[in-house]
Amino acid sequence: MAKYVLLDTETTGTGDTDRIIQLGYIVLDGKNVDVYNDMCSIDVPIGYGAMEVHGITPEMIEGKPKCVETLAFRTLCELNTPENVLIIHNAPFDLGMLSKENFTSQMRLIDTLRCARHLFDDEESHRLQYFRYALGLYKIEQSEADALGIVVKAHDAIGDVLVLKLFLTELRKRLQERFEGVNPIEKMVELTQTPVFYTRPLKFGKYKGKTLTEIAAADKGYLSWMLGNMESLDEDMHYSIEKVLGNS
Repeated sequence: MAKYVLLDTETTGTGDTDRIIQLGYIVLDGKNVDVYNDMCSIDVPIGYGAMEVHGITPEMIEGKPKCVETLAFRTLCELNTPENVLIIHNAPFDLGMLSKENFTSQMRLIDTLRCARHLFDDEESHRLQYFRYALGLYKIEQSEADALGIVVKAHDAIGDVLVLKLFLTELRKRLQERFEGVNPIEKMVELTQTPVFYTRPLKFGKYKGKTLTEIAAADKGYLSWMLGNMESLDEDMHYSIEKVLGNS
């Protein structure tokens, strides 16, 4: 029987040299629920911007084991088989950080961020904390946290995993409304592998307020410039720009 691993990390920052300092996840195995949540030390300094987000200071990880030495990491490696399902919000980031610990997932992947872009395409944001409030998850999270022995804290790895667990239920509801009769897990795996074409107006840059299609009609050069110079573009934005430029 498949196990479902809902995972999040907190890190020293978001750069190439940054590393994991907290690994948290929940394992759903039938009616059984196991919680893993370990802080870990690393020689890389924690950026002040990262501290501002997650509140983890150097003193809090002093003397902690390295990530690969934690129970959470060792158990994750044991769970890393093709029959299990790994569920992450913005999976490329966390998987990239785990790869620095020589972890390569063999599990089927559900990226709830990409699924949300498919299924909640009318929402102005797809961040997990946005859905925490937009869907009223904050109203029910405490009872869930109490049952699992989790302390709710925004941008804390295990706190975010708790919100992810509640959000997954809402994703399944929306999916079953859109795709009646399908297996929800298999469909979310499929959606994770399917790029999203952005139709909403841009929120940044020279053409803020314009859609990619409108920009392509007026200034394809700007979109080409975005592809070549804006490293922060996610995979779906890359796909969308390539599509309106006729490259895909």
